[in-house]
Amino acid sequence: MAEMSKGVTAGKLASNVQKKITRAQEKVLQKLGKADETKDVQFEEGVINFNKQLVEGSKLQKDLKAYLAAVKAMHESSKRLHECLADMYEPDWYGKDEMDSIAEDTDLLWTDFHQKLVDHALISMDTYLAQFPDIKARIAKRDRKLVDFDSARHHFASLQKGKKKDEVKIAKPVSLLEKAAPGWAQGILSAHHVAQTNLSRNQAEDELGRAQKVFEDINEDLQEELPSLWNSRVGFYVNTFQSVAGLEEKFHREMGKLSQNLNDVMIKLEDQNQSGKAGKLGLKTTAAGKRQEGTNNTLSPRASGPPIPKSPSKLKPGPPVPPPPKVTPSKDVKQENIIDLFDDALVPEINVTSPSQEKQASGTTNGSSDEAEMPPGFLYKVKAMHDYGATDGDELDLKAGDVVLVMSHENPEEQDDGWLMGVKEAHWLKKKDLKVKGVFPENFTQHL
Repeated sequence: MAEMSKGVTAGKLASNVQKKITRAQEKVLQKLGKADETKDVQFEEGVINFNKQLVEGSKLQKDLKAYLAAVKAMHESSKRLHECLADMYEPDWYGKDEMDSIAEDTDLLWTDFHQKLVDHALISMDTYLAQFPDIKARIAKRDRKLVDFDSARHHFASLQKGKKKDEVKIAKPVSLLEKAAPGWAQGILSAHHVAQTNLSRNQAEDELGRAQKVFEDINEDLQEELPSLWNSRVGFYVNTFQSVAGLEEKFHREMGKLSQNLNDVMIKLEDQNQSGKAGKLGLKTTAAGKRQEGTNNTLSPRASGPPIPKSPSKLKPGPPVPPPPKVTPSKDVKQENIIDLFDDALVPEINVTSPSQEKQASGTTNGSSDEAEMPPGFLYKVKAMHDYGATDGDELDLKAGDVVLVMSHENPEEQDDGWLMGVKEAHWLKKKDLKVKGVFPENFTQHL
């Protein structure tokens, strides 16, 4: 049995070697143009698409693994960051337990996000690519069987071509043996030669049939599978990226809630810290300032309604009375609205008041000393040196050249540094009401 096994193995090895030699010879003949090659343009296009699809899928798999590695790295970084906060967070600080719970929930959310990406994206990606190696191997096998089919076809054709020559040889013996043999023996020799020739031709025909069947079987399967595989890529890409997008959306939504909870804890911790300093240092943060402002508005409502905004510019650090010789407007003011005070051709002041307003103004000027003609709490007049566009409902729009009657603030504790309360002189002279009074930045004006 051992000797038989060795014989079988040796025979199979010799057969494989002979096939490789035959295929190599056939390829050489085809490249030299001495043998025709079977072509299938549609199948070749399918192979091109297959190779393209394999390259795209492999790249997507690589990038997806890199994305998962980045998610894992972010998870570790987030975990260390929360651990650092937990180590620094003192037990008597506000929200210690809540902060620890947020850190734990954040860690679980990252873990769940990573695992679902693996389950719904990476595993399906691996399954999708797992079908390519087998198809690639069968494409290579199909190419080999095509060479075998072409070789068998050419061999049979060559035997068919030499058939007439054999018939001539049968009719006219040429070998010395046939010439030397008696007449009755020549017929036997010719019949033997014909039998040998027919045997070779029949063997070649059988080999051609077997090669053709093997090739057509594998070719038909691939002709069906390659287009189907090529069309499946769209649905696979859609499912993959829908899964990733859906998981990301859910993750960021839940993470946003946890981040908001952490932010609320930090705000309350800040309130706790600031409440101990309020008597000495006052409230310094923006959030605390807004809450304090809201409290003042509730206790002492102003006539105009909206709360006073914080000053957008702190360019004038000293008391509001002495104006600086040169004023730099706030960064919120557009550049084209700033008047160049150093231009050679100064813009002349244009009087936009009506004659009746001028008459009232002249009458008022004659009695400035009469407080009945001025609004309640009148202090002094200022002139706008720059345009200022109101950004809140209780602010006053200013144009360069406007004269404003400055009044004392109804609630001095609400007045912000660098801001004044007043009404335009033109409106007061015409309407004698304070419906349009408002606050404006002092550093945009100059004392008259």
